[in-house]
Amino acid sequence: MFGAGDGNSANYLWDGHRVRAVDFEESGRSDRAYELAEIVEHVSARGPCPFDTAALLRLFPLTPAEATRLRDCRTLLALVWLFLLAHDDPAHPRNPPGTPERQARRLRRRLDGTA
Repeated sequence: MFGAGDGNSANYLWDGHRVRAVDFEESGRSDRAYELAEIVEHVSARGPCPFDTAALLRLFPLTPAEATRLRDCRTLLALVWLFLLAHDDPAHPRNPPGTPERQARRLRRRLDGTA
């Protein structure tokens, strides 16, 4: 399947009826589990207006194989975000203070199986 490849919530527009993707810079061949993981693990999902991850995921009935892949992709992407956030320039931060620490806790919960 074709996927957007970038879960930044700013890349999706919701008009109350349909969602439209507007950024295809990272797009390409993908699958549902990876695309869902991209959306729910993107740091923008926990911004000033976080969305209900569980409610979103309930909208997509997944096969057992997809559910396993979703879990694995979420953990991988949580790790990717920790690396990205850990290298934020302290002199010119792009994220609110404490974001890397919150991401480290999020990754730990994913690894512990509690998130």
